[in-house]
Amino acid sequence: MLDSALLSQAREWLDQDPDPATRGELGALLARVEVGDGQALADLTDRFAARLEFGTAGLRGALGAGPNRMNRVVVMRAAAGIGAWLGEGGRHVVIGYDARHRSADFARDSAAVLTGAEHRVSLLPGPLPTPVLAHTLRALGADAGIVVTASHNPPQDNGYKVYVGGSGDDAGSQIVSPVDTEISAAIDAVGPVGALPLGEDWTVLGPEAVAGYLDAVTALVPEGPRDLSVVYTPMHGVGGRVLMEAVERAGFAAPAVVAEQFEPDPDFPTVAFPNPEEPGAMDLALAAGRTRGADLVVANDPDADRLALAVPGHGLLTGNEVGGLLAQYVLDHTSGDDRVVATSIVSSSLLGKIARDRGVHYEETLTGFKWLARAGAPGHKRVFSYEEALGYCAGGDRGRPVADKDGISAALLALSMAAEAKSRGRTLVDLLDDQARKYGLHLSDQLSVRVEDLSEISAAMRRLRAEPPAAFGPLKVTGVVDFADGREGLPPTDALRFELGDGVWGRVTLRPSGTEPKLKAYAEVVLGVDGDVAAIRARGSELLAELMASVAVAVRG
Repeated sequence: MLDSALLSQAREWLDQDPDPATRGELGALLARVEVGDGQALADLTDRFAARLEFGTAGLRGALGAGPNRMNRVVVMRAAAGIGAWLGEGGRHVVIGYDARHRSADFARDSAAVLTGAEHRVSLLPGPLPTPVLAHTLRALGADAGIVVTASHNPPQDNGYKVYVGGSGDDAGSQIVSPVDTEISAAIDAVGPVGALPLGEDWTVLGPEAVAGYLDAVTALVPEGPRDLSVVYTPMHGVGGRVLMEAVERAGFAAPAVVAEQFEPDPDFPTVAFPNPEEPGAMDLALAAGRTRGADLVVANDPDADRLALAVPGHGLLTGNEVGGLLAQYVLDHTSGDDRVVATSIVSSSLLGKIARDRGVHYEETLTGFKWLARAGAPGHKRVFSYEEALGYCAGGDRGRPVADKDGISAALLALSMAAEAKSRGRTLVDLLDDQARKYGLHLSDQLSVRVEDLSEISAAMRRLRAEPPAAFGPLKVTGVVDFADGREGLPPTDALRFELGDGVWGRVTLRPSGTEPKLKAYAEVVLGVDGDVAAIRARGSELLAELMASVAVAVRG
């Protein structure tokens, strides 16, 4: 028997949908349901049994009709909720977007709703990197920012992130609680989108938006050697032209590009998953690096807020390795005992050791740059923060251009660091070995367990809390930290850390993903270096692999 409430809800949605594509999609689905198609009924139920939840990561989901998908109705309601949260008209909102399917439409719909609510809207002039939006918001002193992007999610997804404005150093950072719940409540109060007043008088910014961003990020790059051979891929995203201009302005030769991946393409045809961390995603770039004998391979993710590096002959560097190297480089080129560096609870312990050695402030935050961007007490100079998922935010003695992760400014600093090393006959791998000799060899890895049913994740976390493993591989569990209880002033979050010992120090941290149906596990081991670094690295890699195999078994139960 058909669920009349479900059918009524779907028809009400159909009546208000302004998009011919999703109206046609939903109408066809309803027709199949009405003739008894069970698969169509399951699809319709999934679309209407819940709605995309607006949280600190904004919205993210698959494109399609219905409240549990990304579409024009959901986006217009979100924009109306943000407009109501901002208060009476007259606030200034900057909107950016990437080159994914429907991103430009969602950006224009947001502009129409917000101008209809008598707010002032500045729209970026085309598909651009997320860091350009984060910088422009700060530069214009706007009250809020919106970027339409699903970052490195699969091609069928899109998303919607919100940034706070203002004049402080937090301006241009992503929202945190309770702003998310306030906006969510405002969205819930929005009626049919057909009744929303729509405006047309938003401003489309000119090339000055990108030029201002480029001026700010190239100012971070210290003077020094510029001789470096580089291969670059924007992975079908929007970073290509902005990165190339930034590199030229900073005085480097133009990188050789992976032509098959240079132009924005929302279908991401050459990769199974458009994330530089995913197996195979960097294959074309690594092959080009080997063929050209490049010193460095550089990649951005599709919205260019993340950076991946590889050294031909060595392979891809982890986010923790790049984070440790960039932290030292930034500290080498900044000054003052008011500097602060920060990383997240799932990232390497190395940054804390570097900070203590350099006499600068160190903070460990929850995952996400919404927290990392706010690290440090008022008056501290936020010179560097990172998390292992290839996100980096750098500043200088005169401040930071972006209060969010930025794959383009990070790439410029990486090129500068690599060129400086090359001038001394060394590579980034040599710099990693230097760090290992000084601070110990820190090796890390992660795994993600993707699920169809989100209840599997909560069940696994409950089980591991109730019955912690006695050991992971050869390392005994010596302590458990439950971040759900709060820790050292951190807000409570659903994460567990297992401290490990027995000859080698290590730890394993578990947490549900904030943007995808995954349970993520992060492992680290630290070995003393009293001989050949390569041999110790090989031994540590074997230990880490054994540890990760044990973690996988424990997580899957």
